[in-house]
Amino acid sequence: MIRITSLAALGLLLAASASAQQADQPLLTGEKAFGDWKADRPGVRRLIKPDDLPAPRTGRLASNAPGLADRPQGAKPTLPPGFSAELVASGIENPRVVRVAPNGDLFVADSQANRIRVYRLAAGSAKPAEKSIFADGLSQPYGIAFYPPGDKPQWVYVANTDSVVRFAYRDGDLKASGEPETIVAGIPAGYHWTRDIAFSPDGRTLYLSVGSGSNTAEDIGPRPKGGLEEWMKSKPLGAAWGSEAGRADVLAFDPDGRNGRTVATGLRNCSGMTVQPATGALWCVVNERDELGENLPFDYATVVKDGAFYGWPWYYIGSNEDPRHEGARPDLAGKVTVPDVLMQAHSAPLNIAFYEGSNFPAEYKGDAFVALHGSWNRNVRSGYKVVRLKFKDGKPTGEYEDFATGFVISDDEVWGRPVGVAVAKDGALIFTEDGNGTIWRISYGG
Repeated sequence: MIRITSLAALGLLLAASASAQQADQPLLTGEKAFGDWKADRPGVRRLIKPDDLPAPRTGRLASNAPGLADRPQGAKPTLPPGFSAELVASGIENPRVVRVAPNGDLFVADSQANRIRVYRLAAGSAKPAEKSIFADGLSQPYGIAFYPPGDKPQWVYVANTDSVVRFAYRDGDLKASGEPETIVAGIPAGYHWTRDIAFSPDGRTLYLSVGSGSNTAEDIGPRPKGGLEEWMKSKPLGAAWGSEAGRADVLAFDPDGRNGRTVATGLRNCSGMTVQPATGALWCVVNERDELGENLPFDYATVVKDGAFYGWPWYYIGSNEDPRHEGARPDLAGKVTVPDVLMQAHSAPLNIAFYEGSNFPAEYKGDAFVALHGSWNRNVRSGYKVVRLKFKDGKPTGEYEDFATGFVISDDEVWGRPVGVAVAKDGALIFTEDGNGTIWRISYGG
């Protein structure tokens, strides 16, 4: 009989057990990777490739909005062996993005309540030692970023649906000391309303994501005045016009909001952004379009490459033409950047965070976690979980793995819809879900 003589040895044993159980799960590929919620459980792995795309089927829209149920008594996320989940807070109107301040405070966008909340957790615990409303009277706030990057930020930036503002900040502030200063104004609002923000590692660039104003540019209007060729001479590759001008893009500004430019286009709804610590690359997760079929197109996570076009609305996952725009932009064929990690269609990824903490087993370091809000337009539900994207030497393998599941009660009801995800200062994973308005802390061992 083996004797465990220390917590460290016990941790190694738990890690080995968790790895063994997850390794036993088959890697789902091709059509087997499409699946539904009944196949979801921690350790289930999927690898979806561009060649797995089924044929499009237009005009067939599944309407299967989740019936939100109260969280069952004692219900918690289902996690891999060795991990545990503790409730941080509940009863929040609409918890969305969560970001961690350098001192460890959790800043949470309560979007429909138009406020930013702050939670200061007791050491090594999910219990808030203090909580506060940092700012109120905002306009569907979503993205949150601290500036300058590092240990002593002087500002908290907040992305409203129609603007980016900032508040003066000193380490440990639980409430804004002054009024917001508008940094970027005139952001087009409506339809996809979530705006995320992130700073480059050197602090020189503020990135802003702006989702599309429609499913697939149904109301984009006639071609630009002066013709398409003239438009192409002065605009970024794949830039849209009319009602979609300045949308489905990732933009960049100086920290003071000046010198705005377009970084990348054709990203239908880049609702979550982060910078990969190992490389400094900007990543985003994207909700793709609807009404092309149960398993089409795939949602995705990708590096945002400067000058790249990701397809929306004319193409998807490379040079696959959307039949609703057949023949509209032959000039863009062959110029579409293929995303890095493909996910089940209609999973609705909303946020991404890279793990560089020390609480989880070492194999997690460098991987990323993505919150999948869940489908409304798929006959059999997909999403409703937190997944882990696998990386090797800083590069994505394309594979992703179920990490936190158990939010779906039946074909008709769900209790949780994950939205925000962040790594706490102590290495625990924090995530929000807006089905029951809760915040959770996931830790390993104990």
